[in-house]
Amino acid sequence: MAQTTIGMGRQSQAEREKFEQELQRILKASEEAGILLRVIGSLAFQMHCPSYGYLQAALGRAYTDIDFAAYSRQSKPIQEIMTALGYRENREVFIVSEGSRAIFDNPQTGLHVDIFYEKLDFCHTIWWKDRLEVDSLTIPLAELLLEKMQIVQINEKDIIDTIMLLLEHSLGDTDHETINIQRVAALCAADWGLWRTTTMNLEKVRQMAHTYPQLTDEQKARVEQQVRECLARIEREPKPLAWRLRARVGDRVKWYKDVDEVG
Repeated sequence: MAQTTIGMGRQSQAEREKFEQELQRILKASEEAGILLRVIGSLAFQMHCPSYGYLQAALGRAYTDIDFAAYSRQSKPIQEIMTALGYRENREVFIVSEGSRAIFDNPQTGLHVDIFYEKLDFCHTIWWKDRLEVDSLTIPLAELLLEKMQIVQINEKDIIDTIMLLLEHSLGDTDHETINIQRVAALCAADWGLWRTTTMNLEKVRQMAHTYPQLTDEQKARVEQQVRECLARIEREPKPLAWRLRARVGDRVKWYKDVDEVG
């Protein structure tokens, strides 16, 4: 079962708009400064799901922070624009993470911004290399899917975001408004641990979708079909010898990193 506390709760439209407007303010400032920021997290799913974004509010999925992916070579100008926008950096996070993560807080609005440089590194590592240029405003849809599917102790908020994504977008072998399942399958074939967590969580998404009365029977069937197609494509991807050897060990050896959720 998915956990159900983090990022869940009633949130007024005014509060949601506060996050959305601040996101646009940061994106505008970054574009003017020539900085490549790509949105991840709940707001990225909202931006990329115009037809089904309403499900976040309908299912009680709240915004908690604003998250971005970026390249480390732009960490200094990012720090400068965030300071100019009224944010204060938690410098300890940047130092402890060896420059792979930055956290900024705005004392006036109470908003929290999390920036991940080069990669998302939680239960598994999802690299940004050469991928931030692929889509506009957010990371590509394949990485959005993996952002959620790599979480071993997946939360209900992640399930909801994934349901939205699968309802909104078709699967394919390209990135333009398509979930590039070929890329997802290739990454899972290169890492048994990522495969284990991703396939486990896709099953949870399929099961959980049927429990929401807010979803129509047609929508539940669509999620079911999309998950089954994802799993079939991941299964078909050729697996190297190292993957097959690790698969023999299975769950007897831990296949993921423990992480603490921030924000």
